[in-house]
Amino acid sequence: METKILSADDTDSTNAAVDEAVAILNEGGVVALPTETVYGLAADAMNADAVAQVFAIKERPSFDPLIVHVQGPEYLDEVAKDIPESVYELTDAFWPGALTFILPRTESVPDIVTAGLDTVAVRMSGNPVMKAVVEKLGRPVAAPSANRFGRISPTSAAAVEEELGGKIPLIINGGACHWGVESTIVRVEDPVPTHDKPKIRITVLRAGPVTVEDLKKLGRVRVENEPAASGETPEAPGRVESHYAPATPLRLLSSPKDFVPEEGKRYALMSFRGLDKDGYVPLHKWEHVEILSPGSGKLPEAAVRLFHVMRKLDALGVDEIIAEPVRDHLLGRAILERLKRAAIKG
Repeated sequence: METKILSADDTDSTNAAVDEAVAILNEGGVVALPTETVYGLAADAMNADAVAQVFAIKERPSFDPLIVHVQGPEYLDEVAKDIPESVYELTDAFWPGALTFILPRTESVPDIVTAGLDTVAVRMSGNPVMKAVVEKLGRPVAAPSANRFGRISPTSAAAVEEELGGKIPLIINGGACHWGVESTIVRVEDPVPTHDKPKIRITVLRAGPVTVEDLKKLGRVRVENEPAASGETPEAPGRVESHYAPATPLRLLSSPKDFVPEEGKRYALMSFRGLDKDGYVPLHKWEHVEILSPGSGKLPEAAVRLFHVMRKLDALGVDEIIAEPVRDHLLGRAILERLKRAAIKG
């Protein structure tokens, strides 16, 4: 199959690309679309046969549920029921954007989308291409990351082509993704009425661009860090133990003293800021060093570059990628979660 790549760099090209994508989706096909987080492999969420293609192309196991993209909060009841009122407080604050809710599903959502669970993952993307496609299609779109299952998520059209070129008919090139890491996933409960100062109860199932600190402004937050147990269907996407992983073994260190190189092995380093003093760069004569935040030393820049840098290091053919940790706060929590999922175990 030839994979066409259409640009969305101005109004006319975007409209033409959106029209072609919607035509393919209406015919039960799949397309790769940009979102503000990562590129997604999209299918009509209400068409089980179309969604089955997503699983087949990604080689994704059927036990891993998908995220459904809707046109807006007013369309939530098309895919979800018994929606807590608190959800709408959060959509007012963060939609369109990188926040996904786990909600009780309606019977209209095919089982394949939810991996047979009684819940569905739902969000509204803020990317203009994804928004336009969902609105023009007039139905929800299921869109996991546009890569082979467990591999590095794509944050550019070129990365999608590298992963899925020849397997899908269309990629819309909307440029680099704004955030570079997948959406935050939450489970929400209404506040207890008897509490003096009732607050929304929010459980974070996957860290992402909407941070714990952001959510604490509106509710009581707890974080579930543990991945799904082996053989267990995860409640939310991205919660399997090994995920976002390069083919090259990646080791996440907790301190510089943990690195003891083996003779004859070639190592590459993924560093946060690349500091020469009290950092990881001077530890070894690395085959290659990539810095996540070379310009600002800030977490948003590191998040945007994370998967791009991981993909670049994976292509070097070294024996092992060594990853320097980042602080477990704000957007660093999402970066660290991805590094832990990508790292070799044991």
